Amino acid sequence: MSLKTKIGNGLVVAPGVSDALGALIATDAGFDAVYLSGASIAYTRFGRPDVGLVTATEVEACLAAICDRVETPVIVDADTGFGNVLNVQRTVRAFERAGAAAIQIEDQSFPKRCGHLADKKVVPAQEMVGKIRAAVDSRVSADTLIVARTDAIAVEGYDAAVERMERYAEAGADVLFVEAPQDVTQQRDLPAKLGHLGPLLANMVEGGRTPMADAKTLAAMGYRVAIFPGGLVRAAAHMTRAYMASLKANGSNEPFRDRMLDFKELNGLVGTPELLALGKKYE
Repeated sequence: MSLKTKIGNGLVVAPGVSDALGALIATDAGFDAVYLSGASIAYTRFGRPDVGLVTATEVEACLAAICDRVETPVIVDADTGFGNVLNVQRTVRAFERAGAAAIQIEDQSFPKRCGHLADKKVVPAQEMVGKIRAAVDSRVSADTLIVARTDAIAVEGYDAAVERMERYAEAGADVLFVEAPQDVTQQRDLPAKLGHLGPLLANMVEGGRTPMADAKTLAAMGYRVAIFPGGLVRAAAHMTRAYMASLKANGSNEPFRDRMLDFKELNGLVGTPELLALGKKYE
């Protein structure tokens, strides 16, 4: 079932991942989609913040590895499209070839930054309209969704963000993403104002500018996609800190064993027996 069909059937919850292992675990947990977060790539691969340091080729490499390992649809964060309309077209073609089910492009200026950080800047609305049109024109399959994100609430205000999203929908965006609504009133108002133009995406960031809500609540508001882009990284960072402190203090992993997979369990998770059996087939 395509991501477009899944969204049409109800709310799709997509946990954020940064690599194939996270996508594999999410798939095993039964999620209908995953979200390849540019921020999570910056955090995990480079130990750096989400301030526009990750390149298109680095995201493409992560995307290709995930799509080679799981069949779960991947929504990929393409930041600003990594340049002008020509860069957008190249990015869309590359990400679609790598297996993306949906490609998200935002209207921040470059270098962009996390949508929940202060002092963002946005490009003129017409420039973003051109990027959306270029993205739509360059995709091969209509099943590859173009997600338009606006960061205008923090820069130009709520009404301007709504107006921008109306223009992006008219330009052909398949999924609408208004970043960082400031309160529950704005959260509820967005689907009411924009839901007739296409499915809306909600972004849940722990400690961010938007009130947190669970999937049932977001569905009742009228959202059709909910991403939790940084949750896995935050959980992993918390666990990693605890593990390192335990190993340093005890000189052994024994006190932490009940919070770890052992060698056999990890190999079972990543499919070692199946892969070795496949290799024997060709001996």
